[in-house]
Amino acid sequence: MLGGVRSGKSRYAESLLSHRLDVTYVAAGARPADPGTDPEWAARVRAHQHSRRTSWRTRETTDLVGVLAESGGALLIDCLGTWITALIDRADAWEHPTAAALLVQREGTALIEALQATDRTVVVVSNEVGLSLVPVTPSGRVFQDELGRLNAAVADVADRVVLVVAGRVLELTD
Repeated sequence: MLGGVRSGKSRYAESLLSHRLDVTYVAAGARPADPGTDPEWAARVRAHQHSRRTSWRTRETTDLVGVLAESGGALLIDCLGTWITALIDRADAWEHPTAAALLVQREGTALIEALQATDRTVVVVSNEVGLSLVPVTPSGRVFQDELGRLNAAVADVADRVVLVVAGRVLELTD
């Protein structure tokens, strides 16, 4: 599930699993929503939380490989952009683009292997970053490049790939 910011990708991903009660919503790397320091981010997080079915379980984690290895119902992973951000934050690697790229590539490879190994239904949400301007900073470029590479790798192993633009769903599956 690819799309830009506010494109409707998360809403569409949720709709694909709305008929299921056994969904774990994985907030992949979401940073804490502190209304005192960032009220806009806190409002975004609350809106996402309120859009989920009450029967769904939520996990906030960057351990996507671990979650994929567990047994259980369907997973909705939202989103790979926040996951990459959390990985680079945790490694304090924003000022070291080569180290950040290697970290994301290593973790991305493990994620692809875990996606291929799981027998769970998985919907993965990610930002499409290839349609925007090239960032002016090295850290911005490494984020854009590595997320683009990871999106392509996930698409290669996915059964279905869609792009959500302005709330419209475009099928990309071969």
